[in-house]
Amino acid sequence: MKASKRIGILGGISLESTVRYYDSLLKKYYKRRKDYHYPEIVIFSLDFQRFSDFEEKGRREHYIQYIMQGIESLENGGVDFIVMAANSPHSEFGEIQRRARVPLLNIAEVTAAKAHGMGITKALLLGIKHTIRSSSYKEAYIRNGIEVIVPSDTEQDEIEKIIFNELVLGIKRESSRQRMVSIIDGYPADAVILGCTELPLLLAQEDVAQRLLDTAALHIEAALDYALEG
Repeated sequence: MKASKRIGILGGISLESTVRYYDSLLKKYYKRRKDYHYPEIVIFSLDFQRFSDFEEKGRREHYIQYIMQGIESLENGGVDFIVMAANSPHSEFGEIQRRARVPLLNIAEVTAAKAHGMGITKALLLGIKHTIRSSSYKEAYIRNGIEVIVPSDTEQDEIEKIIFNELVLGIKRESSRQRMVSIIDGYPADAVILGCTELPLLLAQEDVAQRLLDTAALHIEAALDYALEG
């Protein structure tokens, strides 16, 4: 049997999403193949506080350099390609891929292509402010003919607090779910981009009328496809 590609996961950003990537990759593999020839996986877990501080303070070069330390560690572990288990570092995807020695799968490109195939024309982007305000993330959707709209500044603050104070710790509050649904319902969009890999912990398709784009799930599926088939 042909060996699959060795997957590198840049994790720690946060714990919750890193665990989901590892768990889902192996479970999805077994569901497809019904055997235990799981893809080899190497995980490098970043210091979440250090990463977040660089992100929040806009220290772009330090941010990229720190991400690259993790990328290089994965490369030294013999991975064939890498997925970054978070949305926000994809704001610098072009520069990170330029410096990397192996391919990376872009979560924004993967989900934008899926949205295009679903016939989506306008999507509401939810996530932390760094992701919401990133032009490089939105450009992937624009290239696929999808208009991206974003919540108000006040709502962005609310969403970020829910993510950092609750979801990255695995805390799910009904009041927060209701507030998220209220924000979503305030915008004319045919889809919602869950542009933070922790948001699916709080929101499910049955909560809203709009189509939900679970960026983590789509990224994981693309990673498994690439590992098995190229």
